[in-house]
This record gives sequence, structure tokens and C-alpha cells, in this order.
Amino acid sequence: MEHILNLLKNALDKGGSDIFIIPGSPVVVKVGGKMSPLTQDRLTPAAAAELIGHIYSLAQRNMDALEANGDDDFSFSVVDMSRFRCNAYRQRGTLAATCRVVTFGLPDAARMHIPKQVVDLADLRSGMVLVTGPAGSGKSTTLACLVDKINLSRSGHIVTIEDPIEYLHSHRKSLVSQREVPEDAPTFPLALRAALRQAPDVIMLGEMRDTETIRTAISAAETGHLLLSSLHTIGASKTIDRVIDAFPAEQQHQIRMQLSMVLRAVVSQRLLPGKDGGLVPVFEVMISTPAVQNLIREGRTHQLDNVIAGGQVAGMLSMNKELDRLVREGLITKETAAMYADQSDTAMHRR
Repeated sequence: MEHILNLLKNALDKGGSDIFIIPGSPVVVKVGGKMSPLTQDRLTPAAAAELIGHIYSLAQRNMDALEANGDDDFSFSVVDMSRFRCNAYRQRGTLAATCRVVTFGLPDAARMHIPKQVVDLADLRSGMVLVTGPAGSGKSTTLACLVDKINLSRSGHIVTIEDPIEYLHSHRKSLVSQREVPEDAPTFPLALRAALRQAPDVIMLGEMRDTETIRTAISAAETGHLLLSSLHTIGASKTIDRVIDAFPAEQQHQIRMQLSMVLRAVVSQRLLPGKDGGLVPVFEVMISTPAVQNLIREGRTHQLDNVIAGGQVAGMLSMNKELDRLVREGLITKETAAMYADQSDTAMHRR
């Protein structure tokens, strides 16, 4: 047990974001997007299994889900150290795990470089806000910042549904109920349907994973709640298509109509390698305007990028323009901007 605690502490001392326990490799921590070994020796399968067993002991959790399903998501805390989000899994017949560092306390939007256009979405009173991006891009952090602003600024009941719970929210101006799947509710759809009977003002759904969850989330947004959630997509148009394509063809027209009415914004974010090391977030924000609603209804989602790039609506942020800004401010290189740009002929490439 002392060994795993020392490894976790060393990872935090290095400023690490993720710890990897994989047989055949040393224990490795990711620092600023780069891998750094925490141990000299490569882990044997038995040594990896022992470390993972200690993690389960810290979490006070049995390994039944891991043994039954081949992978398991959970979180745990170490006093005076940090919280960790862990995914344990089987690979090549051995046990492995990845632990994401989740510091105690809530993230500060300004320190995390989350722009005002994103934070201001917490002022919405109803409808659906989707935060999107690849795994590890900071979606959970952005959602936590939105929930925290709501909690600090207005009275109501906030219900979060997560797998696992990452950030702990205290009762401030609002009451906050945090439910973890599967410990507090067996599935996301069941927890979401139950939330509608818990007099919520705001529902934060950690991720929309399947058709039933998406359908219930749209219904919740239709009934006057503010629903915040995330998807593993990149860009507004791909996000809309992902939601629509989750349904059978005969239902897609109706879903387009519903989504066009309830969607308030899509935030897309990525973490980029910074010019001086570390990671720098970049954001795109699409605000639902009458023009955007019309494009969703008519299935012309490929034209949404043009609406965002036009920059004619307050609150909109273009990914390419934000990349250009980060280059001008010296936070990322032109090469990094070119790698992540949506188009090859943007202004940043001509500079």
C-alpha cells in the first residue's frame, strides 16, 4: 500500500495529469502531454495486479465489475493528496489501469483559460448545452465550472449524474445532488428519468452514451430544465450528426425538430501542446440562432461551420480564429495551429 501511495504522490509532485500502470512498462506519469517514468523497473503482470489491488483498497471497492466486464470506472480520494478517476481493465490477459488526477476543490475557469463565452452559458435557464471533444480534452472540467457558477449565482436544485463523480460540489446558493452510476443508480437513463422527479432546475449529465439517454435528455430539456452534457465528438456539425444518427432513420426527422428547439449551444474543445511546454485549451462555441435552428431542421449541418466562422453572433467562437489568437499571443506555434485547424487555407497559415 505504501508503494502505490508514494507513486501517486510522486506523480502529483511532478505536476502529472495521468498515471499509467501497464505490465511490461515502468509506472508512467503524463506531465504536460509527455510521458515520464515513475519507476525504473518494468512491471510484471503480478506487480501491476498488486498495485491495482491496492488502488481498489484505497477506493474501498471490490473488483467484481472488473472481473465480470473486463474494465471498471471508479474514483477515489487520498487524504491530503488528491482525488483520482481510475479506469482498470484487462489487456493481453493481464490487469492494467489509468488514473486521472482530479485535484481537491473546484477548477477555476480563468486559471483553466476557459473563455467568458463558455462560462456565460451558465446563465441560461433552460435548454441543452453540449460540451464536446476527444477523451482527455477537459470536458468534465468545463462542465464543473458551469455547475459551480450556477451553484454560486442562483437558487435552485442541481442534479449531477456521473460515472464516476470527479468534482465534489458543496451546497451554496443551490442544493446539489450528485449521483454516481452504478453506485447510486444502475444506468444513466434510469438516473435521468428519476432526476425529472427530483424537482431539478439544472441537470448535469456526465456523458450522453446511448440512444435512450439522448432521447431522455432531449425530453428533459423540452420540459424547461437546463441540461448540461458531453459527447466524444469534435465540432458542432459532427455533434449534431452524432445525436441524429443515434436514432433509426424513421425517427430522425422528429429528433431534428426537437433538437433544433432545445439546443442552446455546442462547446467544442481540445488541448494543444503549448509553445513553452504544458497544454493549452482551445474552444469553439456555436450559439443556437434562428439560422442554426433552420440548418438543423433541414439537415444542412455541414453549413454550421460557416455560420460559426462568420462571427456575427455574440458568444460565437470560431476554432480557427481562436487558434490564430493563440499563435498571436505566443501560446502555441504556427505548426500546432496548422495541425489542428479545420481548413488548410486559414489566415494563420499565411502568416
